[in-house]
Amino acid sequence: MRLSNQIKSISYLKAHAAEIIRNLGDECDSLIITQNGEAKVIIQDIKSYEETQETLALLKILALGNRQIEEGKVVLATDVINRLREGKGSIS
Repeated sequence: MRLSNQIKSISYLKAHAAEIIRNLGDECDSLIITQNGEAKVIIQDIKSYEETQETLALLKILALGNRQIEEGKVVLATDVINRLREGKGSIS
């Protein structure tokens, strides 16, 4: 769907709320709502919202991992495996 079709005014939202909610997941992932000609909010269907949140969580995990690598806070996989085999459950 074209982005221009995903931009609606707040008055359009007020007049067509039920229709927008009914069609949101079918026609597009999100809808941009404007007020006085300026973009103010985005409305998403729940599936798209959940996918966005999962993506953000994965990106945060990756960023944390990269930071730990840069700070030298790493343990070799072989060291972890050897500690587990020796019964030393802690790897810190």
